[in-house]
Amino acid sequence: MMMLKYSLSVFCFLLAGYSCVPGHKETKTSAKVETTCTDSICAGPGDISPEGTASDCISFAHADSIDADSIYTSPSQKNESASTLVPKHQKSPMALYMDSLGLINIAELDNSIAISLMYTKADNFTGEILYDNLSEAYLHPHAAYALLKAQEALKALHPSYSLIIYDAARPMSVQRKMWDVVKGTSKYRYVSNPNRGGGLHNYGLAVDISIQDSLGQPLPMGTKVDHLSMEAHITDEIGLVHNGKMSETERQNRLLLRKVMKEAGFRALPSEWWHFNFCSREEARKKYNVIP
Repeated sequence: MMMLKYSLSVFCFLLAGYSCVPGHKETKTSAKVETTCTDSICAGPGDISPEGTASDCISFAHADSIDADSIYTSPSQKNESASTLVPKHQKSPMALYMDSLGLINIAELDNSIAISLMYTKADNFTGEILYDNLSEAYLHPHAAYALLKAQEALKALHPSYSLIIYDAARPMSVQRKMWDVVKGTSKYRYVSNPNRGGGLHNYGLAVDISIQDSLGQPLPMGTKVDHLSMEAHITDEIGLVHNGKMSETERQNRLLLRKVMKEAGFRALPSEWWHFNFCSREEARKKYNVIP
């Protein structure tokens, strides 16, 4: 028994001595992770530290624990009913051109807003297809973020409703095509002359828009979008109701559209219930650039 105690004492002494040997360090099981932007996912604006150090990045060593949706999508893009974002390589040449100018793709900003560009089809007041390589709705950033406020205002009043865009930013090349179709006809008065600087669509500062219900059906507004007649004017809607040209429900739908758009900073065009400008033409010419 004495021999056993002595052996244990010697063993403990030797073990303690080994742990105190100069230069010996306890080995850690977790390896240091290098965090450089060559092998990591860089965080977006607002997540970057002032020094721009490794805290800017998320290491691929932890990639298994990263929710890709939380990196690449906004809350509105997680809406189950929203469409999947179009990868950049699948965009049309015109869409890539719009991207290059710094315009905002509305579907990428908030894909709960419906898009149905009317000039991609011949079913419009010109009877011609004017957008042969564009199906996305773009706006100048100032107008785009204002439109988000309009959508939020609409959702606050009617959660099942959504805005639907029929036209937005329009390159001047398309404006010239539209002008060539209508010049010499009675429809020319509804089209801004490109030789005089065009209109606010050509700055990405105007939108043709309406409201759709939970089933994706546009609310009745008295006329179809792009129906150029006195019934499309907003100056005497009570008279239109009185004369049986539109119903009170249709008038209320127009009022709802104007309410949410006005709250967001847009101005209605008197002759077209669906057309809203973000600013005046004079202001646009002073502060913004035309889309070539």
